[in-house]
Formats: sequence, C-alpha cells, structure tokens
Amino acid sequence: MSVAASAPLSIDPIAEARRQWHEHGYTAAADGMAAVTAIMRTQQILLARIEATLKSFDLTFSRYELLTLLSFTRSGALPMAKASARLQVHPTSVTNAVDRLEKANLVQRVAHPTDGRGTLVEITDAGRERVRIATAALNTAVFESPGFTGDELADLNRMLGRFRRDAGDFDDSGTPHPE
Repeated sequence: MSVAASAPLSIDPIAEARRQWHEHGYTAAADGMAAVTAIMRTQQILLARIEATLKSFDLTFSRYELLTLLSFTRSGALPMAKASARLQVHPTSVTNAVDRLEKANLVQRVAHPTDGRGTLVEITDAGRERVRIATAALNTAVFESPGFTGDELADLNRMLGRFRRDAGDFDDSGTPHPE
C-alpha cells in the first residue's frame, strides 16, 4: 500500500538531498541528515499504514496504544500518570485519549483504591474486544509484513534499541530490551 500523494518520484529525494549536502560543503553531516530524514519518512509511511488500518475501528494509533497497554495489564487498569510514562507521552495526551475512549465506552475512569486523589483508567469489555480485533488487523496488515526482511528487522530492533537506550529513553538494567 502506498502512502504517496501521487505516483512515486523518479528519484529518491533523500539521496538527492544527501548529494546536495556534499555539494554545498556539508559532507560531515550528509550521511546523518540522510539517515535521520529517511527514518522520519519511514515513520510517516508506517504510521499512515497503521492509521488506515485502525480507521475502520474508529481508533487512532495513540488510542490503540493506550487500549493495548491496558489490555496487557493484570487488572486492566493503570493510574493515568503511569500510562503516560509507559507510553512516553505527555499526561495531556493520555487525558485526551482517555476522554475519547471513554466517550466510546472503551475505557472508564475509576477511583484509585488506595490513593484517594488518584484516578485509574480501566479498559472495558468493549475496549478489550475492540483492541483484540484491531490488533489482529494490524498484525495482518502491517506488523507481520512491515516491508523489511527478518534479518533487517533484527538489525533495526538492535540498532534503534541501542540508540534509544543511549539517548536516555530507557535504562535496560533488568528490563527487556531488543535482542
């Protein structure tokens, strides 16, 4: 599935930008610029595929991620702040996602059992069913065939995991990390 607005370009614009970087004296930065730009464009392509798949389930990727996170917890509920931390997004983003999911009866806010000031977000049975069928669709349409070979996926997971760890995204002392 293509996410291009029209027919594919006759040249790779990132390769052309890299060539221009060299030509204009930015040789030391050319490969880095090309890699970063390619990663960002790849993210756009993959997100478009994901969003197209989730559209029929009336979900965005951020709402899908929250439902998935909740469905994977033992109790089906998390404090809003913990959901924000696990999803690595600002608390306002979680609040907005919860608002939309709550209107769709896919989650509900419940009082925290031990913290009178805290609120948990809890997945409903309808939310569990929606995320189950949306995950099956995403697995088939995107995740099982993302456009990379098995070896490429292993390399990407290793490289990007190391990059994220080194950037301070996570501390892998005792937690799972890409193989």
